[in-house]
Amino acid sequence: MGDTSLSQEEINALFNNAAAVAEAGGDVGAANDGGEGLTEYEKDTIGEVANISMGTAATTLFSLVNKRVEISTPVVSTSTWDDIISMYEKPCVLVKIGYTKGLNGSNVLVLREEDVKIITDLMMGGDGTNTDGEIGEIHLSAISEAMNQMMGSSATSLSSMLNMMVDISPPESDLIDLQNSDDAKEIDDFLRGSFVKIEFKLLIGELVDSKIMQLYPIELAKSMCSNVASNMESDSASTVDDDAFGASEMAPEPAPAAAAPTPAPAPAPAAAPQPQAAPPQMGMPMMNQAPQQPVNVQPAQFTQFAGNYGMAYSPENIDLIMDVPLEVTVELGRTHKSIHDILDFAPGTIIELNKIAGEPIDVLVNGKYVAKGEVVVIEESFGIRITEIMK
Repeated sequence: MGDTSLSQEEINALFNNAAAVAEAGGDVGAANDGGEGLTEYEKDTIGEVANISMGTAATTLFSLVNKRVEISTPVVSTSTWDDIISMYEKPCVLVKIGYTKGLNGSNVLVLREEDVKIITDLMMGGDGTNTDGEIGEIHLSAISEAMNQMMGSSATSLSSMLNMMVDISPPESDLIDLQNSDDAKEIDDFLRGSFVKIEFKLLIGELVDSKIMQLYPIELAKSMCSNVASNMESDSASTVDDDAFGASEMAPEPAPAAAAPTPAPAPAPAAAPQPQAAPPQMGMPMMNQAPQQPVNVQPAQFTQFAGNYGMAYSPENIDLIMDVPLEVTVELGRTHKSIHDILDFAPGTIIELNKIAGEPIDVLVNGKYVAKGEVVVIEESFGIRITEIMK
């Protein structure tokens, strides 16, 4: 997963949001949507948290698809399931991620069907254009693994921001037809009322220019904001205490009380001024300067290396590793197939390899190419006769 530490600008932004919430106090409750939504301060805080978390997730996705990934600044609002249906007409993929440590609840990522196909094709080594057909189990499994790594790195960032251990459960991906009432029954319970919607713009190279959404229960979002605010307040208090301690250490000690004045002694007679020596003239040595000692300079001499210097080292004892087991693999040949071709496999399908009939096969030890050989039959088992050792 990349570097998940917070920059000073991100810490300042979170601290400013937390400070604004603390200063507003009870007055910010008037900004709630019906008393159940988020205040403007909480929206700013949860937006900054989501921005930092998705920034680390974008870095992880880049390593999976090997394409430039950009996730824009989030837009936070409260929404309902009917609003989501109106925005997504086609079937979409819902990825549910539950929190197992630190936070109590879960969140749901909503991705477009076409975006999932492109991401999956890139993960499988394609160029992102093999998006024909419907989403199957292989697509859902691949996007679940991608979300597992992305949200895992996001949880690491949350741990740093909330000052607690945050962990997630393995994601669960489902293809949901938003217009189908039967599919709508399978959504999470918190999506049946008002919830927090965080919308991001997703860019993947020249292939994806779309949007993704992250849905949170309102209670979970408020809990995250509260933890961020309390964490920032504790950091601020510790900083103030450190400053006060440093000021006390640097404070000067009070001056001792002045003693009673004593009569000044009579001034001694001034001594006769000593004659001042004239400055040395150019080219003449200064008075009282030690004479320079002669320096003995000799050419450097180096020890000659003997031709048998390697004999000083004792030979390695290879007997120590003689019992280490190694995996020997015989490779008959290789080929490349697209996901479409692999899905068409059936009993009787013939796969053509890159080896010519009668050509020696490759022998690998722990994945390293070491020899060539030919196939033989030993009683009822196959065997390999080594014909050439690779150097």
